[in-house]
Amino acid sequence: MTAPEQVDHVLLTAAVVLILIAGALLLARIWRGPSMLDRAISLDVCAALIIAGLAAKSAFARDPFYFPIMLVLAFLGFTGSVGIARFIAVRDRPRPPHPEDAQEGPR
Repeated sequence: MTAPEQVDHVLLTAAVVLILIAGALLLARIWRGPSMLDRAISLDVCAALIIAGLAAKSAFARDPFYFPIMLVLAFLGFTGSVGIARFIAVRDRPRPPHPEDAQEGPR
């Protein structure tokens, strides 16, 4: 094994280890919550970690087979995040005051 190949192997191994550590921390964040938004963001990060894992596998194998799969996963992660953000934005929208409250005046 030549020196550049050895450096590539060490860097890819370090990348996979960091991805696994991030995955473990991510599972802890999904488990603890506390809010639905935290869990939604964690699932979005989970999609990014899966894409990073596929990229590392592709780099190890020196095979571009996984590139279209990574692109589709990125698109699904993006659309899922937008959908969750829209749901949370509608759910957390402030409610207009009731007409009865406006007629009472200040107390």
